[in-house]
Amino acid sequence: MQRNFRLTRSEDFKRVRRDGKSYAHPLVVLIAQNNDQPRVRVGVAAGKTVGTAVTRNRTKRLLREAMRTLIPNIALRLRSTQDNASGLDLVLIARPALASATLADVQRALLNLLQRAKVLTPQA
Repeated sequence: MQRNFRLTRSEDFKRVRRDGKSYAHPLVVLIAQNNDQPRVRVGVAAGKTVGTAVTRNRTKRLLREAMRTLIPNIALRLRSTQDNASGLDLVLIARPALASATLADVQRALLNLLQRAKVLTPQA
């Protein structure tokens, strides 16, 4: 995933966790919130319940790779007051089962979550 699509600041993570809408799956939790920028940004987190540092880093790499192919299909929401589109901030939180999942499993889980959140374009 390219750096300009990443959510990196602690304040942004806290804002999305506090104000965003969450969607759960056995492998991953998705929290989504609108932002003021015309792009989608994705943040990835894995707590100590996922496993050791090596396992947490592997699960985060797996989530980023699965999300990389889905970012072009995420719709930007049109604001009613202006003509420009507002983007989305997405936070993906790994669950312990993700440590033993394959890339295909993770892609299916993310596709399911993004559809439930209604952020995919219709052709996706």
